[in-house]
Amino acid sequence: MGKVYIIGTGPGDEELLTLKAVKALEKCTAVLYDRLISNNVLNYLNEDCEIYYCGKEPGGHYKTQEEINEMIVKLAKKGHIVGRIKGGDPYVFGRGGEEVLTLQAENIDFEVIPGIPSPISVLNYAGIPITHRGKAQSFHVVTGMSASVLNVNFEALAKEDGTLVFMMGLNNLHDIMEKLIEHGKDKVTPAAVIMRGTSSKQKKVVGTINDIEEKVIEGGLKSPCIIVVGEVVTLNEYLAWYEKKPLYGWNICITRSREQASSLKEKLIELGSEVTEINSIKIENTANNLEPYLIKLDKYDHILFTSVNGVNIFFDYLYRRNIDIRQIRAKVSVIGKATRKALEKRGILPFKTAREFVGEGLVSALKPSIEKGERVLIPCSSKSRELLKEELEKLGAKVDRINIYDTVAGRVLNRNSFQEVDIILFTSPSTVNNMIEMIGLEKIKEKKAIAIGPKTLKTLKEKGLDGHMCSKHSEEGFLEEITELIKEGAKF
Repeated sequence: MGKVYIIGTGPGDEELLTLKAVKALEKCTAVLYDRLISNNVLNYLNEDCEIYYCGKEPGGHYKTQEEINEMIVKLAKKGHIVGRIKGGDPYVFGRGGEEVLTLQAENIDFEVIPGIPSPISVLNYAGIPITHRGKAQSFHVVTGMSASVLNVNFEALAKEDGTLVFMMGLNNLHDIMEKLIEHGKDKVTPAAVIMRGTSSKQKKVVGTINDIEEKVIEGGLKSPCIIVVGEVVTLNEYLAWYEKKPLYGWNICITRSREQASSLKEKLIELGSEVTEINSIKIENTANNLEPYLIKLDKYDHILFTSVNGVNIFFDYLYRRNIDIRQIRAKVSVIGKATRKALEKRGILPFKTAREFVGEGLVSALKPSIEKGERVLIPCSSKSRELLKEELEKLGAKVDRINIYDTVAGRVLNRNSFQEVDIILFTSPSTVNNMIEMIGLEKIKEKKAIAIGPKTLKTLKEKGLDGHMCSKHSEEGFLEEITELIKEGAKF
């Protein structure tokens, strides 16, 4: 018999996941997930985890609740550590209680992991505190999905001075407002509707009970939405912070491997972008290819690294083989700031750093320092360009280019994640080819594409895709450029 984790993952912003949720996800051997979970939640799973989509679409169900319950039980009885991944909190209109009762009846071990509820977090991201001294000392959260038939005490709600929050009630907005007015709520009571809160698609309209429906129609808001009524709504102009970030409203897709994505992802999130991480490249370690060259490790004059993966795989292999890095007398040079940082973490300062994300930059930086007959080691990907080797050999160097890892196509974990993307950043020809294989050419054509360098742009064009190339071929160059382009409202 296995175990089941009922996991609340919050409202949409991946960074609102709790540490406890992340630890549980890493243990799972099978998961069932919903339509409204964050794009990147599934990236915390192990690669061999079985993934099942059981999302519910408006107007129809992919799986009924009973079918979901049966599937959880079936997987647990097979011995799986099962994760039932739910948006928000499992017990806030999440039907988590029903799933737990089913597990209890079957004597299956379980844990329930709370998630940050959307009535709290979505309002926060919209600049609306759910309580505020002098305006609201209480709040009431009500399902609005079937307001016309549910046994909701609108008479009591209308008399409350606290904040009223209606979940999943956009289709019944008219009925909700009408019933509040009917039971005595002042027509000019502030009201707001927030769509897709905490995501790049967040959108809000603010008005009163009397006119909020009209403003929602004008604003084109669609489910899922949260409706809020109360004086706290008037604070939204003063307390809004998420909407003021420079990349707010944009979903940017990073196509790098999981190992390489984290640094850029953190910076984009800080600037207000929602990031969809699709690891189009999976790293397969082939560091055993280094074995014949270890005997002459101390004979090399230069070692060149073209990626973070190259640095980490190389030094991890030396560690596993109990080789003291003090044997290395070579000058070590790198391409890019991220690769430099990876090297510095190993206690080695680079001799030369090519600022731009292309091999030509490193050749140019090294040219004055390479002497005829010097030995050069380049541990790199099997798909790396031959340019470094060829250009250094023209200078008279003796070059060993060793393939210590392969890059292969990854897989799309969340079937809904790509739908949300506005911009795709391609960092190599491999990311272009792999994304086409994983997502499909026509779907990629619907998005804006940015290439980090000329070789990547050339591959985009060969595939019939339009793209913008960063003027500075680096991570920092991309961040500067995307911020400026969006600020200027450029159509790239």
